[in-house]
Amino acid sequence: MNAIIAQPDDSLAQLDNLATLAQDVIHRCRAAGASDAEVGASIDTGLSVNVRLGEVETVEHNRDRAFGVTVYFGQRKGSASTADLAPDSIAKTIEQACAIAKYTEADPYAGLADPARLARVFPDLDLWHPWNLDAQGAIGLGIEIEDAGRALDGISNSDGASIQSGGSLGVYANSQGFVGRERGTRHSLSCSLIAQDGNGMQRDYWYESERAAGDFPDAASIGARAAQRTLARRGARKLDTRACPVLFAPEVARGLIGHLVSAVSGGALYRKASFLVDHAGKNLFPGFVQIVERPHIPRGQASANFDNEGVATADSDLVRAGILERYVLGSYSARRLGLASTGNAGGIHNLIVEPGADDFTGMLKKLGTGLLVTEVMGQGVSIVTGDYSRGAAGFWVENGTIAYPVEEITIASNLREMFAGIAAIGADVDRRSHIITGSILIDKMTVAGS
Repeated sequence: MNAIIAQPDDSLAQLDNLATLAQDVIHRCRAAGASDAEVGASIDTGLSVNVRLGEVETVEHNRDRAFGVTVYFGQRKGSASTADLAPDSIAKTIEQACAIAKYTEADPYAGLADPARLARVFPDLDLWHPWNLDAQGAIGLGIEIEDAGRALDGISNSDGASIQSGGSLGVYANSQGFVGRERGTRHSLSCSLIAQDGNGMQRDYWYESERAAGDFPDAASIGARAAQRTLARRGARKLDTRACPVLFAPEVARGLIGHLVSAVSGGALYRKASFLVDHAGKNLFPGFVQIVERPHIPRGQASANFDNEGVATADSDLVRAGILERYVLGSYSARRLGLASTGNAGGIHNLIVEPGADDFTGMLKKLGTGLLVTEVMGQGVSIVTGDYSRGAAGFWVENGTIAYPVEEITIASNLREMFAGIAAIGADVDRRSHIITGSILIDKMTVAGS
């Protein structure tokens, strides 16, 4: 791994410039007749390198800017945006937002967040760690990762290795006097490899994602893990249709929790487009299931002091003792439902499923004989009904031991039944996402094969 060296940067000065511009635009919107206004501004920079079979495929540098203005004339709302921060472009964006608002219907639920809920303190969440990595260094790192995977016997080809490093600066300001600044870096390393068997080719991958590049494991280990996962899929079989317990590997299990978040999010609820309408305070899971939001984890994948409306984030239970404690709301959806914002305009901030005591080996033993799912595909999940049907691949497990890989199967059930049927949650926690969970064991699903 290349040495990680902290370099001086002008990110704080850039944030100050964005904040000054945002405040000026708000004053100009008010001068144009708007009763309220809000501005979101961002600058994203990054380096992306892809190598394959030891050769460079792509090298991309990006610097993207965005500036969005929303104005309110009473409860009539207009929004416009631009990627050009030149004075003329900003002036036209203000003009367009005001023009749109003047011709829209009044929405009784429109408006800024409750000023009493806005963030007032901004502790350092340790999210800013620029990586002193140039294109040549990234190319060398990608080759190192890929070579480590290709070195394993049985790997016949490669889809390549990818190195991505980026930083984001953001400002949100509104006419209630709120000005929030945030900055964060995100870096990722990945590798995808191919192995041949008698039935054709098998492909798998691995990746790591960190706020600080110094937190990465040894680069070669990423390629080696991608190779091991690929080789393990050789000789995959189909299964006859059956009902059996299903263990979702951690990287797949977080998708189940993502479906829960979608079903309890404000937009789906006020549109009556969720199978969990009116379920706050009701039992959805076994009593041992606890799901908590922790927005202030240092270096967390989704840590933030405030949401997209400036509302302060705070630790909060989503599920306690199996009971759905609340919904996931921004100000608009909260007003539609007669509730208060939960500080989730823009999404969830570090949702943690409390792990159990068993590591991955222990979870296989709890599974006993059944299906371990390591990949799902397709879009067969309905948040309206809860019906769940997706293509899957993974491993058939017998008596707590992996027997052989499986592919071209479909797993089906209903999310309500799946949530209620959680038999165990593993200690094998995957922290690479804003949803942090170990493997999840479901007591029974339908597995359809040949």
